[in-house]
Amino acid sequence: MSTSNKSTFHLRSNSLPSKNHPLTEGVEEQLSRLRESEATSSSVSYKLSALKDLHDSFDDLLHFPLIQQVLSNEHYSKCIEESLERSIRFLDVCGTTTRDVFSQMKECVQELESSLRRKRCGESSCSENEVGAYMISRKRLNKVISKCFRNLKRTEKKSTSIPSVDKDSNLFAVVSMIKEVEEISLLVFESLLSLICRPKARTTGWSAVSKLLQSGRVSCEGQGCANEVEKMDSELICLIGKKSNHVEVQTALMGLKDLECSIQEVEEELECVFRRLLKVRVSLLNTLNH
Repeated sequence: MSTSNKSTFHLRSNSLPSKNHPLTEGVEEQLSRLRESEATSSSVSYKLSALKDLHDSFDDLLHFPLIQQVLSNEHYSKCIEESLERSIRFLDVCGTTTRDVFSQMKECVQELESSLRRKRCGESSCSENEVGAYMISRKRLNKVISKCFRNLKRTEKKSTSIPSVDKDSNLFAVVSMIKEVEEISLLVFESLLSLICRPKARTTGWSAVSKLLQSGRVSCEGQGCANEVEKMDSELICLIGKKSNHVEVQTALMGLKDLECSIQEVEEELECVFRRLLKVRVSLLNTLNH
């Protein structure tokens, strides 16, 4: 090892931005925000917004001169490469799989909306074929989600390794922070995908739909939200195979429209998260090639 590398490697931890430094505070604040959201079952939109802010703060920290100096150390190259490998999986999950799943879910809801609008008052509002088509689409999405879960679990098992260095060193502190950012990102994506995973036996396909609505935009409106979701669930199930009046159909349509809006919000947040993940990957690549 060269003298310059030794010098970089043994920089004291107080050379890093202090805990009171705006860059460090930004990352810690968003990490705390996400930990709390996991503990309190916050809405998925809230979690994605916090994840977006976390990666914004993390990217800012990666551009701090001393952080770049620490990351450019030859002892850190393996850790950077591991993190870059995981970033590809995150981009795939966020940029392809998850966005496709929610897009297809929205299409299912829109198709059911169209079907209900076509039904005239007094007709069977939701035929067996229509419900069957919805469930087939759900089954297809569940297979995609199950595969994605397996990939995420493999990523989780191969988290960034921390080199055998002094725990008071800059290198240890930086790698630990990267590891924590990765772990909380995994939790958010797992939480997001679990919203529309396959419903349990003896439940209708709408149980998962109502869960998405409950965890979406309306969940921020207060404790009465759960009853509102259950009411919507019941209304949709009651429409299956029976003659319904105009009021029942319109109520169901309003609920479906709310669900569609919630999914749209998730899609928009996912797009923002994807751009932040890509930005962080570019920063890590630049550091590796520094």
